[in-house]
Amino acid sequence: MIRLLKRMRRREWLMAGLCALLVLGQIYFDLSLPDYMSDLTVLIETPGSTVSEILNTGMQMLGCALASAVLSIICGYLASQVAAGFSYGLREDVFNKVADFGQEEMQRFSVPSLINRNTNDITQIQMLIAMGLQIMVRSPIMAVWAVIKIVNKSWTLSAITAGFVAALLSMMAIIIVVVLPRVKRVQKLTDNINRISRENLTGINVVHAYNAEEYQAEKFEKANDTLMRTQLFNQRAFALLLPAVTLAMNALALTIYWVGASVVNQVALTDVAGRITTFSNIVVFGTYATYVIMSIMMMVMIIMFLPSAQVSADRIREVLDTKIHLRQGKDTEAPEQGTVEFKDVSFSYPTSGKAVLEHISFKVGKGETIAFIGATGSGKTTLVSLAARFYDATSGQVLIDGKDIRDYTFDALYDRIGYVTQKAVLFAGDIRSNVLFGESSAEQNDENVERSVRLAQASEFVQKLPDGIGAPITQGGTNVSGGQKQRLSIARALARKPEILIFDDSFSALDYKTDAMLRKGLDEELKDTTRMIVAQRIGTIRHADKIVVLDEGKAVGIGTHDELMKNCPVYREIAMSQLSAEELGA
Repeated sequence: MIRLLKRMRRREWLMAGLCALLVLGQIYFDLSLPDYMSDLTVLIETPGSTVSEILNTGMQMLGCALASAVLSIICGYLASQVAAGFSYGLREDVFNKVADFGQEEMQRFSVPSLINRNTNDITQIQMLIAMGLQIMVRSPIMAVWAVIKIVNKSWTLSAITAGFVAALLSMMAIIIVVVLPRVKRVQKLTDNINRISRENLTGINVVHAYNAEEYQAEKFEKANDTLMRTQLFNQRAFALLLPAVTLAMNALALTIYWVGASVVNQVALTDVAGRITTFSNIVVFGTYATYVIMSIMMMVMIIMFLPSAQVSADRIREVLDTKIHLRQGKDTEAPEQGTVEFKDVSFSYPTSGKAVLEHISFKVGKGETIAFIGATGSGKTTLVSLAARFYDATSGQVLIDGKDIRDYTFDALYDRIGYVTQKAVLFAGDIRSNVLFGESSAEQNDENVERSVRLAQASEFVQKLPDGIGAPITQGGTNVSGGQKQRLSIARALARKPEILIFDDSFSALDYKTDAMLRKGLDEELKDTTRMIVAQRIGTIRHADKIVVLDEGKAVGIGTHDELMKNCPVYREIAMSQLSAEELGA
Protein backbone atom coordinates (compact mmCIF):
# COMPACT_ATOMS: atom_id res chain seq x y z
CA MET A 1 0.00 0.00 0.00
CA ILE A 2 2.80 2.43 0.94
CA ARG A 3 4.57 1.75 -2.37
CA LEU A 4 1.40 2.61 -4.25
CA LEU A 5 0.92 5.83 -2.26
CA LYS A 6 4.34 6.97 -3.53
CA ARG A 7 2.69 7.34 -6.92
CA MET A 8 0.51 10.13 -5.56
CA ARG A 9 1.06 13.44 -7.32
CA ARG A 10 2.45 16.55 -5.58
CA ARG A 11 -0.92 18.32 -5.66
CA GLU A 12 -2.57 15.37 -3.90
CA TRP A 13 0.19 15.23 -1.27
CA LEU A 14 -0.36 18.92 -0.55
CA MET A 15 -4.11 18.40 -0.16
CA ALA A 16 -3.49 15.37 2.06
CA GLY A 17 -1.11 17.42 4.23
CA LEU A 18 -3.66 20.24 4.51
CA CYS A 19 -6.32 17.69 5.43
CA ALA A 20 -4.05 16.32 8.19
CA LEU A 21 -3.60 19.84 9.60
CA LEU A 22 -7.36 20.38 9.56
CA VAL A 23 -7.81 17.09 11.41
CA LEU A 24 -5.40 18.32 14.09
CA GLY A 25 -7.47 21.47 14.44
CA GLN A 26 -10.63 19.41 14.64
CA ILE A 27 -9.12 17.23 17.39
CA TYR A 28 -8.09 20.36 19.33
CA PHE A 29 -11.62 21.73 19.31
CA ASP A 30 -13.17 18.34 20.14
CA LEU A 31 -10.86 17.79 23.10
CA SER A 32 -11.49 21.32 24.37
CA LEU A 33 -15.16 20.51 24.97
CA PRO A 34 -14.63 18.40 28.13
CA ASP A 35 -12.63 21.25 29.73
CA TYR A 36 -15.48 23.66 29.07
CA MET A 37 -17.88 21.02 30.37
CA SER A 38 -15.85 20.88 33.59
CA ASP A 39 -15.97 24.65 33.92
CA LEU A 40 -19.70 24.60 33.25
CA THR A 41 -20.26 21.93 35.91
CA VAL A 42 -18.33 23.98 38.48
CA LEU A 43 -20.24 27.16 37.60
CA ILE A 44 -23.61 25.43 37.92
CA GLU A 45 -22.74 23.85 41.28
CA THR A 46 -21.02 26.93 42.73
CA PRO A 47 -23.30 29.37 44.58
CA GLY A 48 -23.12 32.92 43.28
CA SER A 49 -22.40 32.04 39.63
CA THR A 50 -24.15 34.38 37.19
CA VAL A 51 -26.18 33.43 34.13
CA SER A 52 -23.85 35.43 31.90
CA GLU A 53 -20.87 33.34 33.04
CA ILE A 54 -22.75 30.13 32.27
CA LEU A 55 -23.90 31.47 28.87
CA ASN A 56 -20.37 32.61 28.04
CA THR A 57 -18.99 29.13 28.74
CA GLY A 58 -21.85 27.56 26.74
CA MET A 59 -21.16 29.84 23.77
CA GLN A 60 -17.50 28.85 23.85
CA MET A 61 -18.54 25.17 23.74
CA LEU A 62 -20.87 25.91 20.82
CA GLY A 63 -18.07 27.76 19.00
CA CYS A 64 -15.74 24.76 19.42
CA ALA A 65 -18.44 22.40 18.08
CA LEU A 66 -19.12 24.62 15.04
CA ALA A 67 -15.41 25.03 14.30
CA SER A 68 -14.92 21.25 14.47
CA ALA A 69 -17.87 20.71 12.11
CA VAL A 70 -16.55 23.22 9.54
CA LEU A 71 -13.07 21.70 9.61
CA SER A 72 -14.59 18.23 9.22
CA ILE A 73 -16.55 19.28 6.12
CA ILE A 74 -13.50 20.89 4.49
CA CYS A 75 -11.33 17.89 5.32
CA GLY A 76 -13.96 15.50 3.89
CA TYR A 77 -13.96 17.47 0.63
CA LEU A 78 -10.15 17.40 0.41
CA ALA A 79 -10.03 13.69 1.23
CA SER A 80 -12.49 12.96 -1.57
CA GLN A 81 -10.38 15.01 -3.98
CA VAL A 82 -7.22 13.16 -2.98
CA ALA A 83 -8.87 9.72 -3.25
CA ALA A 84 -10.48 10.46 -6.62
CA GLY A 85 -7.28 12.00 -8.05
CA PHE A 86 -5.11 9.14 -6.83
CA SER A 87 -7.45 6.46 -8.21
CA TYR A 88 -7.63 8.35 -11.53
CA GLY A 89 -3.85 8.36 -11.88
CA LEU A 90 -3.51 4.77 -10.66
CA ARG A 91 -6.17 3.50 -13.05
CA GLU A 92 -4.39 5.26 -15.92
CA ASP A 93 -1.04 3.75 -14.87
CA VAL A 94 -2.51 0.23 -14.76
CA PHE A 95 -4.23 0.66 -18.14
CA ASN A 96 -1.06 1.96 -19.79
CA LYS A 97 1.01 -0.81 -18.21
CA VAL A 98 -1.35 -3.50 -19.50
CA ALA A 99 -1.34 -1.84 -22.92
CA ASP A 100 2.43 -2.43 -23.02
CA PHE A 101 2.07 -6.12 -22.16
CA GLY A 102 3.26 -8.62 -24.71
CA GLN A 103 1.87 -12.10 -25.18
CA GLU A 104 4.21 -13.46 -22.52
CA GLU A 105 2.91 -11.05 -19.87
CA MET A 106 -0.73 -11.60 -20.87
CA GLN A 107 -0.34 -15.31 -20.17
CA ARG A 108 0.43 -14.50 -16.52
CA PHE A 109 -2.89 -12.71 -15.97
CA SER A 110 -6.34 -13.64 -17.17
CA VAL A 111 -8.42 -10.93 -18.89
CA PRO A 112 -11.16 -10.97 -16.18
CA SER A 113 -8.48 -10.60 -13.51
CA LEU A 114 -6.91 -7.58 -15.23
CA ILE A 115 -10.33 -5.94 -15.62
CA ASN A 116 -11.09 -6.61 -11.94
CA ARG A 117 -7.77 -5.14 -10.86
CA ASN A 118 -8.37 -1.95 -12.82
CA THR A 119 -11.90 -1.48 -11.49
CA ASN A 120 -12.84 -3.17 -8.24
CA ASP A 121 -9.36 -3.25 -6.70
CA ILE A 122 -8.69 0.43 -7.35
CA THR A 123 -12.15 1.30 -5.99
CA GLN A 124 -11.25 -0.52 -2.75
CA ILE A 125 -8.15 1.65 -2.38
CA GLN A 126 -10.09 4.80 -3.21
CA MET A 127 -12.62 4.06 -0.46
CA LEU A 128 -9.84 3.43 2.05
CA ILE A 129 -8.11 6.74 1.22
CA ALA A 130 -11.36 8.72 1.31
CA MET A 131 -12.23 7.39 4.77
CA GLY A 132 -8.77 6.69 6.11
CA LEU A 133 -7.25 10.09 5.38
CA GLN A 134 -9.43 11.50 8.15
CA ILE A 135 -9.88 8.54 10.45
CA MET A 136 -6.36 7.12 10.34
CA VAL A 137 -4.95 10.53 11.26
CA ARG A 138 -7.71 11.43 13.68
CA SER A 139 -8.07 8.19 15.66
CA PRO A 140 -4.52 7.60 16.96
CA ILE A 141 -3.85 11.29 17.63
CA MET A 142 -7.15 11.75 19.44
CA ALA A 143 -6.57 8.58 21.49
CA VAL A 144 -3.04 9.62 22.52
CA TRP A 145 -4.10 13.22 23.21
CA ALA A 146 -7.02 12.05 25.33
CA VAL A 147 -4.79 9.66 27.28
CA ILE A 148 -2.32 12.48 28.00
CA LYS A 149 -5.15 14.62 29.38
CA ILE A 150 -6.47 11.93 31.75
CA VAL A 151 -3.34 10.06 32.81
CA ASN A 152 -2.59 12.36 35.79
CA LYS A 153 -6.17 12.72 36.99
CA SER A 154 -6.58 9.22 38.50
CA TRP A 155 -4.22 6.27 38.27
CA THR A 156 -7.02 3.88 39.22
CA LEU A 157 -9.31 5.04 36.45
CA SER A 158 -6.36 5.19 34.02
CA ALA A 159 -5.54 1.54 34.75
CA ILE A 160 -9.18 0.54 34.15
CA THR A 161 -9.21 2.41 30.82
CA ALA A 162 -5.90 0.82 29.79
CA GLY A 163 -7.31 -2.64 30.48
CA PHE A 164 -10.34 -2.06 28.26
CA VAL A 165 -8.15 -0.65 25.46
CA ALA A 166 -5.70 -3.59 25.63
CA ALA A 167 -8.55 -6.09 25.44
CA LEU A 168 -10.07 -4.37 22.38
CA LEU A 169 -6.74 -4.10 20.58
CA SER A 170 -6.03 -7.79 21.21
CA MET A 171 -9.42 -8.73 19.80
CA MET A 172 -8.81 -6.58 16.71
CA ALA A 173 -5.41 -8.19 16.12
CA ILE A 174 -6.84 -11.72 16.38
CA ILE A 175 -9.64 -10.96 13.91
CA ILE A 176 -7.21 -9.42 11.39
CA VAL A 177 -4.87 -12.42 11.58
CA VAL A 178 -7.79 -14.82 11.01
CA VAL A 179 -9.57 -12.83 8.29
CA LEU A 180 -6.67 -11.51 6.15
CA PRO A 181 -5.88 -14.82 4.36
CA ARG A 182 -9.56 -15.23 3.52
CA VAL A 183 -9.75 -11.68 2.16
CA LYS A 184 -6.97 -12.59 -0.29
CA ARG A 185 -9.01 -15.63 -1.29
CA VAL A 186 -12.09 -13.46 -1.89
CA GLN A 187 -10.25 -11.46 -4.58
CA LYS A 188 -9.25 -14.64 -6.42
CA LEU A 189 -12.77 -16.02 -6.13
CA THR A 190 -14.11 -12.75 -7.55
CA ASP A 191 -11.77 -13.16 -10.53
CA ASN A 192 -13.17 -16.66 -10.98
CA ILE A 193 -16.76 -15.35 -10.95
CA ASN A 194 -15.82 -12.77 -13.58
CA ARG A 195 -14.15 -15.44 -15.71
CA ILE A 196 -17.19 -17.74 -15.64
CA SER A 197 -19.58 -14.86 -16.37
CA ARG A 198 -17.40 -13.65 -19.24
CA GLU A 199 -17.18 -17.15 -20.75
CA ASN A 200 -20.94 -17.59 -20.50
CA LEU A 201 -21.72 -14.23 -22.13
CA THR A 202 -19.09 -14.59 -24.85
CA GLY A 203 -20.22 -18.10 -25.76
CA ILE A 204 -23.95 -17.63 -25.18
CA ASN A 205 -24.83 -19.00 -28.63
CA VAL A 206 -22.81 -22.17 -27.99
CA VAL A 207 -24.45 -22.53 -24.58
CA HIS A 208 -27.92 -22.36 -26.15
CA ALA A 209 -27.02 -24.62 -29.07
CA TYR A 210 -25.78 -27.39 -26.77
CA ASN A 211 -28.49 -27.01 -24.11
CA ALA A 212 -25.76 -26.22 -21.61
CA GLU A 213 -27.69 -23.63 -19.59
CA GLU A 214 -28.04 -25.94 -16.60
CA TYR A 215 -24.38 -26.94 -16.76
CA GLN A 216 -23.29 -23.28 -16.85
CA ALA A 217 -25.70 -22.44 -14.02
CA GLU A 218 -24.26 -25.21 -11.85
CA LYS A 219 -20.71 -24.07 -12.58
CA PHE A 220 -21.61 -20.50 -11.66
CA GLU A 221 -23.53 -21.59 -8.58
CA LYS A 222 -20.55 -23.57 -7.31
CA ALA A 223 -18.19 -20.61 -7.70
CA ASN A 224 -20.77 -18.21 -6.29
CA ASP A 225 -21.42 -20.44 -3.27
CA THR A 226 -17.70 -20.64 -2.48
CA LEU A 227 -17.41 -16.85 -2.68
CA MET A 228 -20.52 -16.37 -0.52
CA ARG A 229 -19.31 -18.71 2.23
CA THR A 230 -15.91 -17.03 2.34
CA GLN A 231 -17.43 -13.57 2.50
CA LEU A 232 -19.91 -14.67 5.18
CA PHE A 233 -17.06 -15.84 7.39
CA ASN A 234 -15.25 -12.51 6.94
CA GLN A 235 -18.34 -10.40 7.58
CA ARG A 236 -19.31 -12.42 10.66
CA ALA A 237 -15.83 -11.95 12.06
CA PHE A 238 -15.97 -8.20 11.44
CA ALA A 239 -19.51 -8.10 12.83
CA LEU A 240 -18.08 -8.98 16.26
CA LEU A 241 -15.92 -5.88 16.35
CA LEU A 242 -18.49 -3.06 16.36
CA PRO A 243 -20.76 -4.53 19.08
CA ALA A 244 -17.66 -5.37 21.14
CA VAL A 245 -16.40 -1.78 20.92
CA THR A 246 -19.84 -0.38 21.75
CA LEU A 247 -20.16 -2.71 24.73
CA ALA A 248 -16.67 -1.79 25.90
CA MET A 249 -17.40 1.94 25.62
CA ASN A 250 -20.60 1.70 27.67
CA ALA A 251 -19.06 -0.70 30.18
CA LEU A 252 -16.06 1.62 30.60
CA ALA A 253 -18.29 4.63 31.20
CA LEU A 254 -20.32 2.66 33.77
CA THR A 255 -17.16 1.46 35.52
CA ILE A 256 -15.63 4.95 35.61
CA TYR A 257 -18.77 6.50 37.10
CA TRP A 258 -19.15 3.62 39.57
CA VAL A 259 -15.55 3.90 40.76
CA GLY A 260 -15.76 7.68 40.53
CA ALA A 261 -18.78 7.72 42.84
CA SER A 262 -16.77 6.00 45.54
CA VAL A 263 -13.97 8.53 45.03
CA VAL A 264 -16.42 11.42 45.45
CA ASN A 265 -17.85 9.82 48.59
CA GLN A 266 -14.38 9.74 50.12
CA VAL A 267 -14.31 13.57 50.09
CA ALA A 268 -15.65 15.09 53.27
CA LEU A 269 -19.21 16.42 53.10
CA THR A 270 -18.04 19.70 54.56
CA ASP A 271 -15.59 20.20 51.68
CA VAL A 272 -18.17 21.31 49.11
CA ALA A 273 -15.61 22.83 46.74
CA GLY A 274 -13.53 19.66 46.86
CA ARG A 275 -16.51 17.44 46.12
CA ILE A 276 -17.52 19.66 43.17
CA THR A 277 -13.98 19.62 41.78
CA THR A 278 -13.69 15.84 42.20
CA PHE A 279 -17.09 15.29 40.56
CA SER A 280 -16.09 17.59 37.68
CA ASN A 281 -12.83 15.69 37.19
CA ILE A 282 -14.69 12.35 37.08
CA VAL A 283 -17.08 13.71 34.40
CA VAL A 284 -14.15 15.00 32.35
CA PHE A 285 -12.26 11.72 32.80
CA GLY A 286 -15.30 9.74 31.63
CA THR A 287 -15.62 11.95 28.55
CA TYR A 288 -11.93 11.60 27.63
CA ALA A 289 -12.04 7.84 28.21
CA THR A 290 -15.06 7.67 25.90
CA TYR A 291 -13.01 9.55 23.28
CA VAL A 292 -10.31 6.88 23.53
CA ILE A 293 -12.85 4.12 22.89
CA MET A 294 -14.47 6.16 20.10
CA SER A 295 -11.06 6.45 18.46
CA ILE A 296 -10.76 2.68 18.56
CA MET A 297 -14.28 2.41 17.12
CA MET A 298 -13.25 4.62 14.21
CA MET A 299 -10.15 2.48 13.70
CA VAL A 300 -12.43 -0.56 13.54
CA MET A 301 -14.19 0.99 10.54
CA ILE A 302 -10.86 1.33 8.77
CA ILE A 303 -9.74 -2.14 9.78
CA MET A 304 -12.83 -3.55 8.06
CA PHE A 305 -11.59 -2.01 4.78
CA LEU A 306 -7.85 -2.36 5.35
CA PRO A 307 -7.36 -6.11 4.63
CA SER A 308 -9.24 -6.07 1.33
CA ALA A 309 -7.57 -2.78 0.34
CA GLN A 310 -4.15 -4.23 1.16
CA VAL A 311 -4.86 -7.30 -0.97
CA SER A 312 -6.07 -5.01 -3.78
CA ALA A 313 -2.90 -2.93 -3.48
CA ASP A 314 -0.76 -6.09 -3.76
CA ARG A 315 -2.67 -7.18 -6.87
CA ILE A 316 -2.29 -3.76 -8.50
CA ARG A 317 1.39 -3.62 -7.61
CA GLU A 318 1.82 -7.06 -9.15
CA VAL A 319 0.63 -5.63 -12.46
CA LEU A 320 2.68 -2.43 -12.20
CA ASP A 321 5.84 -4.32 -11.18
CA THR A 322 5.56 -6.84 -14.01
CA LYS A 323 8.70 -6.73 -16.10
CA ILE A 324 8.05 -6.12 -19.79
CA HIS A 325 10.24 -8.52 -21.74
CA LEU A 326 9.81 -6.86 -25.12
CA ARG A 327 11.93 -3.71 -25.15
CA GLN A 328 12.14 -1.42 -28.13
CA GLY A 329 15.38 -0.45 -29.76
CA LYS A 330 16.52 2.96 -30.96
CA ASP A 331 16.76 2.59 -34.75
CA THR A 332 14.22 3.98 -37.20
CA GLU A 333 16.11 3.62 -40.49
CA ALA A 334 16.99 0.43 -42.36
CA PRO A 335 19.38 -0.51 -45.20
CA GLU A 336 16.68 -2.35 -47.21
CA GLN A 337 12.98 -2.04 -47.89
CA GLY A 338 10.23 -4.66 -47.80
CA THR A 339 12.43 -7.66 -46.96
CA VAL A 340 11.88 -10.33 -44.30
CA GLU A 341 14.53 -12.83 -43.28
CA PHE A 342 14.61 -15.60 -40.69
CA LYS A 343 18.11 -16.79 -39.76
CA ASP A 344 18.11 -20.17 -37.99
CA VAL A 345 15.17 -19.14 -35.80
CA SER A 346 13.95 -21.38 -32.97
CA PHE A 347 11.26 -20.56 -30.46
CA SER A 348 9.64 -22.05 -27.38
CA TYR A 349 6.99 -20.48 -25.19
CA PRO A 350 8.15 -19.31 -21.73
CA THR A 351 5.67 -21.64 -20.01
CA SER A 352 6.87 -24.67 -21.96
CA GLY A 353 10.34 -25.99 -22.62
CA LYS A 354 9.27 -27.72 -25.84
CA ALA A 355 10.35 -25.99 -29.04
CA VAL A 356 7.46 -24.76 -31.19
CA LEU A 357 9.76 -23.75 -34.07
CA GLU A 358 13.17 -25.23 -34.85
CA HIS A 359 15.90 -23.81 -37.10
CA ILE A 360 13.69 -21.88 -39.54
CA SER A 361 15.57 -20.01 -42.26
CA PHE A 362 14.25 -18.18 -45.32
CA LYS A 363 14.30 -14.76 -46.98
CA VAL A 364 11.65 -12.93 -49.00
CA GLY A 365 12.38 -9.85 -51.08
CA LYS A 366 10.44 -6.66 -51.72
CA GLY A 367 7.13 -7.23 -53.49
CA GLU A 368 7.31 -11.01 -53.17
CA THR A 369 4.73 -13.28 -51.57
CA ILE A 370 5.70 -15.99 -49.14
CA ALA A 371 3.13 -18.43 -47.80
CA PHE A 372 3.09 -20.83 -44.87
CA ILE A 373 1.08 -24.03 -44.77
CA GLY A 374 0.97 -27.08 -42.55
CA ALA A 375 -1.17 -29.09 -40.22
CA THR A 376 -2.90 -27.56 -37.22
CA GLY A 377 -0.32 -26.88 -34.50
CA SER A 378 2.64 -26.91 -36.86
CA GLY A 379 3.71 -23.37 -35.80
CA LYS A 380 2.42 -21.18 -38.64
CA THR A 381 0.83 -18.49 -36.45
CA THR A 382 3.81 -18.52 -34.09
CA LEU A 383 6.15 -17.93 -37.02
CA VAL A 384 4.37 -14.81 -38.31
CA SER A 385 3.96 -13.63 -34.69
CA LEU A 386 7.74 -13.54 -34.49
CA ALA A 387 7.83 -11.40 -37.64
CA ALA A 388 5.40 -8.98 -35.98
CA ARG A 389 7.45 -9.21 -32.76
CA PHE A 390 4.68 -10.40 -30.50
CA TYR A 391 7.44 -12.59 -29.11
CA ASP A 392 11.21 -12.59 -29.42
CA ALA A 393 12.90 -15.61 -30.92
CA THR A 394 14.52 -17.99 -28.42
CA SER A 395 17.51 -18.27 -30.74
CA GLY A 396 18.41 -16.97 -34.17
CA GLN A 397 17.50 -13.65 -35.77
CA VAL A 398 14.42 -12.15 -37.41
CA LEU A 399 15.28 -9.32 -39.78
CA ILE A 400 12.94 -6.74 -41.28
CA ASP A 401 14.42 -4.59 -44.04
CA GLY A 402 17.84 -6.06 -43.29
CA LYS A 403 17.86 -5.11 -39.59
CA ASP A 404 17.14 -7.18 -36.48
CA ILE A 405 13.62 -6.32 -35.36
CA ARG A 406 14.86 -5.91 -31.76
CA ASP A 407 16.84 -2.85 -32.88
CA TYR A 408 13.77 -0.93 -34.12
CA THR A 409 11.63 1.41 -32.11
CA PHE A 410 8.09 0.09 -31.92
CA ASP A 411 6.79 2.96 -34.05
CA ALA A 412 9.39 2.32 -36.75
CA LEU A 413 8.70 -1.42 -36.79
CA TYR A 414 4.91 -1.28 -36.88
CA ASP A 415 4.87 1.51 -39.48
CA ARG A 416 6.46 -1.07 -41.78
CA ILE A 417 3.97 -3.86 -40.98
CA GLY A 418 0.26 -4.39 -41.55
CA TYR A 419 -0.97 -7.37 -39.54
CA VAL A 420 -4.30 -9.16 -40.00
CA THR A 421 -5.03 -11.48 -37.10
CA GLN A 422 -6.39 -14.99 -37.36
CA LYS A 423 -9.45 -13.95 -35.39
CA ALA A 424 -10.96 -10.74 -36.75
CA VAL A 425 -11.26 -8.06 -34.08
CA LEU A 426 -13.34 -4.90 -34.42
CA PHE A 427 -13.85 -2.10 -31.90
CA ALA A 428 -16.95 -0.13 -30.95
CA GLY A 429 -17.27 2.92 -33.19
CA ASP A 430 -17.86 3.08 -36.93
CA ILE A 431 -16.26 1.63 -40.06
CA ARG A 432 -14.06 4.68 -40.55
CA SER A 433 -12.59 4.56 -37.03
CA ASN A 434 -11.94 0.83 -37.33
CA VAL A 435 -10.17 1.11 -40.69
CA LEU A 436 -8.07 4.08 -39.50
CA PHE A 437 -7.43 2.44 -36.15
CA GLY A 438 -4.16 3.36 -34.45
CA GLU A 439 -1.32 5.58 -35.59
CA SER A 440 0.57 5.25 -38.85
CA SER A 441 2.41 7.35 -41.39
CA ALA A 442 -0.41 6.86 -43.94
CA GLU A 443 -3.06 9.50 -44.63
CA GLN A 444 -5.90 9.53 -42.10
CA ASN A 445 -8.69 10.53 -44.49
CA ASP A 446 -11.83 9.15 -46.15
CA GLU A 447 -10.06 8.56 -49.46
CA ASN A 448 -7.68 6.15 -47.76
CA VAL A 449 -10.61 4.41 -46.06
CA GLU A 450 -12.55 3.99 -49.30
CA ARG A 451 -9.45 2.72 -51.12
CA SER A 452 -8.70 0.18 -48.40
CA VAL A 453 -12.32 -0.99 -48.22
CA ARG A 454 -12.39 -1.44 -51.99
CA LEU A 455 -9.14 -3.42 -52.01
CA ALA A 456 -10.43 -5.63 -49.19
CA GLN A 457 -13.55 -6.42 -51.27
CA ALA A 458 -15.75 -4.80 -48.62
CA SER A 459 -17.22 -2.01 -50.78
CA GLU A 460 -20.15 -4.19 -51.79
CA PHE A 461 -21.70 -4.33 -48.33
CA VAL A 462 -20.32 -1.01 -47.00
CA GLN A 463 -21.99 0.99 -49.80
CA LYS A 464 -25.33 -0.62 -48.99
CA LEU A 465 -25.24 0.66 -45.42
CA PRO A 466 -27.17 3.93 -44.84
CA ASP A 467 -24.13 5.77 -43.49
CA GLY A 468 -21.48 4.06 -45.62
CA ILE A 469 -18.08 4.21 -43.92
CA GLY A 470 -19.79 6.07 -41.08
CA ALA A 471 -21.98 3.07 -40.27
CA PRO A 472 -21.79 2.06 -36.60
CA ILE A 473 -19.88 -1.01 -35.43
CA THR A 474 -20.83 -2.57 -32.11
CA GLN A 475 -18.31 -3.91 -29.60
CA GLY A 476 -16.62 -6.95 -31.10
CA GLY A 477 -18.29 -6.30 -34.47
CA THR A 478 -21.36 -8.34 -33.55
CA ASN A 479 -23.56 -6.44 -36.02
CA VAL A 480 -21.62 -7.68 -39.07
CA SER A 481 -21.01 -11.20 -40.36
CA GLY A 482 -17.78 -13.14 -39.96
CA GLY A 483 -16.75 -12.55 -43.57
CA GLN A 484 -17.56 -8.83 -43.37
CA LYS A 485 -15.62 -8.55 -40.14
CA GLN A 486 -12.64 -10.28 -41.75
CA ARG A 487 -12.67 -7.95 -44.75
CA LEU A 488 -12.80 -4.87 -42.52
CA SER A 489 -9.83 -6.25 -40.58
CA ILE A 490 -7.95 -6.62 -43.88
CA ALA A 491 -8.93 -3.07 -44.85
CA ARG A 492 -7.49 -1.82 -41.55
CA ALA A 493 -4.11 -3.34 -42.42
CA LEU A 494 -4.21 -1.98 -45.97
CA ALA A 495 -5.00 1.54 -44.73
CA ARG A 496 -1.58 1.69 -43.07
CA LYS A 497 0.08 1.36 -46.51
CA PRO A 498 2.77 -0.88 -45.04
CA GLU A 499 5.86 -2.32 -46.68
CA ILE A 500 4.97 -5.79 -45.39
CA LEU A 501 1.50 -7.33 -45.09
CA ILE A 502 1.03 -10.31 -42.79
CA PHE A 503 -2.14 -12.40 -43.18
CA ASP A 504 -2.52 -14.92 -40.37
CA ASP A 505 -5.06 -17.33 -41.89
CA SER A 506 -7.11 -14.23 -42.68
CA PHE A 507 -8.86 -15.63 -45.78
CA SER A 508 -10.53 -18.55 -44.01
CA ALA A 509 -13.81 -16.66 -43.51
CA LEU A 510 -13.95 -15.60 -47.19
CA ASP A 511 -15.64 -17.53 -49.97
CA TYR A 512 -13.47 -18.68 -52.89
CA LYS A 513 -14.64 -15.90 -55.21
CA THR A 514 -13.92 -13.11 -52.71
CA ASP A 515 -10.61 -14.77 -51.84
CA ALA A 516 -9.57 -14.80 -55.52
CA MET A 517 -10.69 -11.21 -56.15
CA LEU A 518 -8.87 -9.97 -53.06
CA ARG A 519 -5.61 -11.66 -54.07
CA LYS A 520 -5.97 -10.33 -57.62
CA GLY A 521 -6.47 -6.79 -56.31
CA LEU A 522 -3.40 -7.08 -54.10
CA ASP A 523 -1.31 -8.35 -57.02
CA GLU A 524 -2.41 -5.49 -59.25
CA GLU A 525 -2.30 -2.52 -56.84
CA LEU A 526 0.30 -3.56 -54.26
CA LYS A 527 3.07 -4.96 -56.43
CA ASP A 528 5.80 -3.48 -54.22
CA THR A 529 4.27 -4.73 -50.98
CA THR A 530 5.75 -7.88 -49.46
CA ARG A 531 3.14 -10.40 -48.32
CA MET A 532 3.37 -13.15 -45.72
CA ILE A 533 0.33 -15.42 -45.86
CA VAL A 534 -0.68 -18.18 -43.48
CA ALA A 535 -3.37 -20.32 -45.07
CA GLN A 536 -5.02 -23.71 -45.00
CA ARG A 537 -6.23 -23.66 -48.61
CA ILE A 538 -3.86 -24.56 -51.42
CA GLY A 539 -5.84 -22.33 -53.77
CA THR A 540 -4.95 -19.28 -51.67
CA ILE A 541 -1.18 -19.79 -51.79
CA ARG A 542 -0.39 -21.88 -54.88
CA HIS A 543 0.75 -18.81 -56.84
CA ALA A 544 3.02 -17.49 -54.07
CA ASP A 545 6.66 -16.83 -54.95
CA LYS A 546 7.76 -19.06 -52.11
CA ILE A 547 5.88 -21.54 -49.92
CA VAL A 548 7.18 -22.80 -46.56
CA VAL A 549 5.76 -26.15 -45.44
CA LEU A 550 5.79 -26.63 -41.67
CA ASP A 551 5.48 -29.93 -39.86
CA GLU A 552 5.78 -30.04 -36.06
CA GLY A 553 7.71 -26.76 -36.00
CA LYS A 554 10.19 -27.69 -38.71
CA ALA A 555 10.42 -26.45 -42.30
CA VAL A 556 10.11 -29.68 -44.28
CA GLY A 557 9.89 -27.90 -47.62
CA ILE A 558 10.54 -24.48 -49.15
CA GLY A 559 9.84 -23.63 -52.77
CA THR A 560 7.17 -22.88 -55.35
CA HIS A 561 3.96 -24.89 -55.71
CA ASP A 562 5.35 -26.95 -58.60
CA GLU A 563 8.63 -27.64 -56.82
CA LEU A 564 6.91 -28.75 -53.63
CA MET A 565 4.50 -31.02 -55.52
CA LYS A 566 7.55 -32.87 -56.83
CA ASN A 567 9.79 -33.06 -53.78
CA CYS A 568 7.69 -32.46 -50.62
CA PRO A 569 5.42 -35.37 -49.59
CA VAL A 570 3.74 -33.33 -46.81
CA TYR A 571 2.75 -30.56 -49.22
CA ARG A 572 1.66 -33.03 -51.89
CA GLU A 573 -0.57 -34.82 -49.39
CA ILE A 574 -2.22 -31.54 -48.33
CA ALA A 575 -2.73 -30.49 -51.95
CA MET A 576 -4.24 -33.80 -53.04
CA SER A 577 -6.61 -33.79 -50.06
CA GLN A 578 -8.05 -30.46 -51.25
CA LEU A 579 -7.85 -30.48 -55.06
CA SER A 580 -8.40 -33.06 -57.71
CA ALA A 581 -5.63 -34.29 -59.98
CA GLU A 582 -7.13 -32.31 -62.87
CA GLU A 583 -7.14 -29.10 -60.80
CA LEU A 584 -3.58 -29.68 -59.72
CA GLY A 585 -2.55 -30.42 -63.28
CA ALA A 586 -4.22 -27.28 -64.48
